[in-house]
Amino acid sequence: MNKTHFLLLLVSLLFFSCAKKNDDLHRKTTGKINTISVIIDDQLWNGEIGDSIRNKFASPVIGLPQEEPLFTINQYPVKLLEGFMTDTRAIIVVKKESQNKFEIKKNQYASPQNVFHISGKTGADIIASLEKNAPQMIQLIKQAEIAESQKINNQSLLNPQVIDNKFHISIKIPTGYTYVLHKSNFMWLKKEINGGNTSLLIYQVPLNYIKKNPNLISNIIKMRDSIGNLYISGTEPKTNMITEEAYAPYLSKITLDGKDAYETKGTWELKNDFMAGPFINYAIIDKEYSRILVLEGFCYAPSKEKRDLMHELESIIKSVAIEKR
Repeated sequence: MNKTHFLLLLVSLLFFSCAKKNDDLHRKTTGKINTISVIIDDQLWNGEIGDSIRNKFASPVIGLPQEEPLFTINQYPVKLLEGFMTDTRAIIVVKKESQNKFEIKKNQYASPQNVFHISGKTGADIIASLEKNAPQMIQLIKQAEIAESQKINNQSLLNPQVIDNKFHISIKIPTGYTYVLHKSNFMWLKKEINGGNTSLLIYQVPLNYIKKNPNLISNIIKMRDSIGNLYISGTEPKTNMITEEAYAPYLSKITLDGKDAYETKGTWELKNDFMAGPFINYAIIDKEYSRILVLEGFCYAPSKEKRDLMHELESIIKSVAIEKR
């Protein structure tokens, strides 16, 4: 091969490589919400390593009345990854190799995307890496799925002016929701779905309403139940909404729109009735407006899985931005 032919071949290879990279950068991820691809050989998947992955990434979602997995997992052998560019938003690649390694690659095959590479000399090494890094991986995947849901919601939004005027916030609510009830410090929006509905509550209470003490969760339950008693009930008398007493809600402290907030997940029921379902409640400590701003989502869908319904409500709530005074 003469120099001219060699240079032409080299330029062609470089051009193909650059074009391929640019093409990959423009590839958009696809797939259902809360779904991840696990690239791992069947032998590892069917053993202790697969059990560890399932225990971490398909563990039951907290706050739901029935068990549903945190993520839906699709497993593929490693050989399918070679030369195959996947468009899943979250990919976990697990291999036995000569060194122990954990690496996160952003937008490796498409965008937006998180690809997690885990390798180890032994099965025990891989399991140890999963134990150590799973919390970070789950957090990144959750954030990406919330962002994807918000992007879908943004395609058609409810007029924000009514909510802005009442609560001094912006929040991106899809047009499928309609107003059910307006009060001075309370608003209820609902979306009808096949076999049920999803609801969004927005209200505010005085800043000292929730006190930081050992009874914090009791105070939040008391707040929820008082709102249910005032505004939310069934068709029969004395069937107001309450926090289900049989199961204690899950409480965690988070930051939302740069402010301290309490996230509460649990189940609700109608008193003296048979209706029930999951809820997710965010109580934001908003000192600027001297209030606790509460955003809550709940659903009633007795014949449907509820993980993704609650995920949509969470993504709507987490789009909130409080106006500066």
